[in-house]
Amino acid sequence: MNSTSKTSFRNKVPSRLSRTIFGRNFQNPVLLAAGTAGFGNEVAGVTDVTRLGGLVTKSISLHPRAGNRSPRVAEFRGGMLNSVGLANPGVARVAADHLPRLLRLAPPAQVLVSIIGFQLDEYAAVIDQLGDVSGVAALELNLSCPNSAAGGIEFGADPASIEAVVKTCRAHTTVPLIAKLSPASPNIGTLARAAAAAGADAVSVVNTMPGRLLDRSGQTRLGAGRGGVSGPGLLPVGLQATAVVLESTEGLPVIGVGGIRSADDVRQYLRVGATLVQVGTAGLADPRLPERLVRDLELRGV
Repeated sequence: MNSTSKTSFRNKVPSRLSRTIFGRNFQNPVLLAAGTAGFGNEVAGVTDVTRLGGLVTKSISLHPRAGNRSPRVAEFRGGMLNSVGLANPGVARVAADHLPRLLRLAPPAQVLVSIIGFQLDEYAAVIDQLGDVSGVAALELNLSCPNSAAGGIEFGADPASIEAVVKTCRAHTTVPLIAKLSPASPNIGTLARAAAAAGADAVSVVNTMPGRLLDRSGQTRLGAGRGGVSGPGLLPVGLQATAVVLESTEGLPVIGVGGIRSADDVRQYLRVGATLVQVGTAGLADPRLPERLVRDLELRGV
């Protein structure tokens, strides 16, 4: 699963937008968030991934998941509600097919892999089955999964659970670890400190917020009932979470996520202290947007 940069990029001089994190150069701070670009093929015809700083894969589980029943997505004035149900082909197929292909095609953009588990040992099992991940810049731990061994409480809701997941994953890999945290907790700084103490190399904030929408008949608009809220309304939430995590952890690198629709939004995250940002919902609505953000940052700076 080795990643070899394309010849034309081997001697590329880092631009003023470049960022160094995890010992790797990101040519710019704009990444595609997990779940918005699959494993690269899904956006290949409309998005030039090689122009971006990186891409976070769809979250990978130990076993294949079909996901939740439809409808899985509902739009509203403030953004989008989704309940895809973490559908993915499972780590065995990803390791054999999807990830090697992405590692060949993405450079100079960096590849980050999102992983999930529904019991503590599943996170470690996914990491073990990924095998040689030398071409991967980091593993993003999606901590919004329900812990089936603890009655369905999300791993990310409790500092002790976060510490257990990160510590377990740290024991199974030397690849940098990113803890992705939910904005639903009023104590996100405490959660970030737990992740840092357990060995996380960075934190990404924020994941979606829990929500629900009804149609005119009073029925839920999603097949699963509730879902995750994303879109413009998360911008101030993500900015505040970024600031709190930086203050609480004394400078642990933060990847800002939530509500980004313009280069000015990116600048706000960078000015509050984020090292990188991830674009999610806006990129789903307009797959060419992330490239335009990079062009604007190149032209006007940060």
